[in-house]
Amino acid sequence: MRWQRGQRSRDLRDERASTQGRGGGGLGGLPLPSGKGGLIVLAIVVVVSLLGGGSLLGGGGGGGGSSDTGIDITDILGGLGDATSAPSGAADQVPGAPDPEAELVDFTSYVLDDVNATWDEIFQQSGRQFRHAELVLFRDGVDTGCGPANSAVGPFYCPPDQTAYLDLGFFRELNDRFDAPGDFAQAYVIAHELGHHVQNLLGISEDVNRRQQADPDQANELSVLLELQADCFAGIWGHSVYNRGVLEDGDLQEGLTAAAAVGDDRIQESAGVDVDPETWTHGSADQRQEWFNRGFDTGDVTACDTFS
Repeated sequence: MRWQRGQRSRDLRDERASTQGRGGGGLGGLPLPSGKGGLIVLAIVVVVSLLGGGSLLGGGGGGGGSSDTGIDITDILGGLGDATSAPSGAADQVPGAPDPEAELVDFTSYVLDDVNATWDEIFQQSGRQFRHAELVLFRDGVDTGCGPANSAVGPFYCPPDQTAYLDLGFFRELNDRFDAPGDFAQAYVIAHELGHHVQNLLGISEDVNRRQQADPDQANELSVLLELQADCFAGIWGHSVYNRGVLEDGDLQEGLTAAAAVGDDRIQESAGVDVDPETWTHGSADQRQEWFNRGFDTGDVTACDTFS
């Protein structure tokens, strides 16, 4: 990516020093239902790799495409318009020493501001007001509006405080363990989490949460559709930066590789358990790539209606 280092984003809070060495407590890495009280998690790849178990993947129905979910978001999405190299890994910082993650923090700040600005413009075009998402960098454990969490959860978004949370060590996992290197792979992760912020502002997350509570048998299927839509929203931001000449050769493939790497089938395969679509909560590698591509190719929010 042709990104430029600038001032740190006002929407970025760096809590790495104050959270290093902390345990996260009760969330334990499980992908909780989305909505007012639950984290919205990119994937649980780190949990699976550390604990080696398939049970953390949960139960319920997976899949994408058409579904009788009872959620009609056509009017919501119809009002929105079109969207017009960082190092991998995290390292412990010695007090007083130069920050070994400084460039990665600057890159995260750049992507955060650019994604927020892109959605701000899209919302303005439809006469809506966009509230910027915040992003907290932490290490090991952190307190959130959804409760305490630890790094094993992976990157996540908390609807009550409208904030995404990221331990930069996840990027090392993405690069080394899941073979998804590159700055646009990292940018995809951030854009996906901010896609959940868009869902939160539009009321989609709350609608899904309400439907999950009313019909627990559909909880996982609805979770998959929500996650795939966040992938599509990430693709819309990718469409915007592509049109502005920010992307370089190979960047799109980096994003697609990352999307596939956090597919539920890939996670189950890496954990050594049977691939079971009935347990999916985020969608398969193919589904995640398909919906990211749909947003990237069209730049059209209405193309991201995974619920119809």
